[in-house]
Amino acid sequence: MDTTKSAQLFAAAQQVTPGGVNSPVRAFRSVGGTPRFIERGAGPYVWDADGNRYIDYVLSWGPLTLGHAHPAVVAAIQAAAARGTSYGAPTALETELAQLVIDLVPSVEMVRFVNSGTEATMSALRLARAYTGRAKIVKFSGCYHGHADMLLVQA
Repeated sequence: MDTTKSAQLFAAAQQVTPGGVNSPVRAFRSVGGTPRFIERGAGPYVWDADGNRYIDYVLSWGPLTLGHAHPAVVAAIQAAAARGTSYGAPTALETELAQLVIDLVPSVEMVRFVNSGTEATMSALRLARAYTGRAKIVKFSGCYHGHADMLLVQA
């Protein structure tokens, strides 16, 4: 399998990005080798810069449950982007989506939307510590739980 272009892109990225990647989990340090630089995805597959096709078991670490470039998702994103991309203010769609999550997951009473897994983990930890009154948390050594200082220890 040829990965020459990915290796070249990784070398260039290392000159302008710490470690050559924008998240420690993408660095491949724990498994060895060079990260593959992905050019496109469709359904359950991704293709790297060298044209190699892979089954995408990662799926963006969780949120890509419908796979890549699902036509309904692409159409919804295009329609939303045509109305504007970031308002910094609440929208009716936020409330509708929160209600949908609550309706689909009976144990959920309220929803907080955040921009990243790091923010989600930090919010969950803050809520858990406030609710329990406990100061300490359990963290799995060697695992990535987000990019906050307290979560990166031994990640």
